[in-house]
Amino acid sequence: MSIVENNKIAVIGGGSWATALAKIILSTQAEINWYMRRPDRIEDFMRLKHNPAYLPGITFDISRIRFFSSLDEVTEASDTLIFATPSPFLKQHLEKLSVSLKNKFIISAIKGIVPDENMLVSDYLYDYYNVDPEHFAVLGGACHAEEIAQERLSHLTVACSDLEKAAATVGLFNNHYLQCSCSQDVIGIEYASVLKNVYAVASGIYHGMKYGDNFHAVFISNAIREMQRFLTAIHPIERDITDSAYLGDLIVTAYSRYSRNRIFGTMIGKGYSVKTAQLEMEMIAEGYYGTKCMNEINAKYLVDTPILNALHAILYERQSPFDLLPPLAKTFI
Repeated sequence: MSIVENNKIAVIGGGSWATALAKIILSTQAEINWYMRRPDRIEDFMRLKHNPAYLPGITFDISRIRFFSSLDEVTEASDTLIFATPSPFLKQHLEKLSVSLKNKFIISAIKGIVPDENMLVSDYLYDYYNVDPEHFAVLGGACHAEEIAQERLSHLTVACSDLEKAAATVGLFNNHYLQCSCSQDVIGIEYASVLKNVYAVASGIYHGMKYGDNFHAVFISNAIREMQRFLTAIHPIERDITDSAYLGDLIVTAYSRYSRNRIFGTMIGKGYSVKTAQLEMEMIAEGYYGTKCMNEINAKYLVDTPILNALHAILYERQSPFDLLPPLAKTFI
């Protein structure tokens, strides 16, 4: 399978990250297939020549896009599927699928755990959909969709157990504003993508509580060490935690004004309840779901994760951030 030359590339999802990825792929490929759940959104997209709900500043050449509202049909018509749906919705999307994924190349741009199952996207696809690990890649940060829309210089990491396939996949994404590197650390990058959202929520809470830049630098230093402890316990391979797929993705998610997780956390730090913050967001903050999943996963590994523990107590046990986070801040080094 030639990942770059077959041109049967599908983007699965209709949100901001899916839209940004479609823009990237159309900079390197002649055409794409694009699945969106809602036919009315597709109709509006074709009429307006941009996504009516996300990143409206990106104008598309509609003649180069074949839209689908059937997951079966887009899967049959494509060789490579790029999943860019929020993790809480992946399971219900795939429940509609009756076409086999076995001979497809899957790229996950999902930065979350499959809820209820507490499984990485890779493990979920391996176990339930017979996806070959060598036909699965994960896309790591650091990267925000809004800056892709503006064609601001960005970097991604493509991880696959087959390094040759990772290198071939890079060709889908490399262009004048985006550079990619390769990795074989599929598990580590998937977990890092979940944890950075968790830490970004905590960072946002501290921000809402008026903690400043000096403190946030110390917070990031402690968060990346907590991430390293967890990754070492769950998947002990040699990795450089300062690579952009780990530290870089954490920094941009914890600091950026575009970060949904930071925005969600900031609202809680200002005194909003979790439910009120979720309602006002009108978007998915993956770190909320990731906190619960990672807390349950860590019950097996018992890694020292004080930031994760405190955030879980705030989001799911109704404990006050004003009681928990100031004492935690004093333990940081």
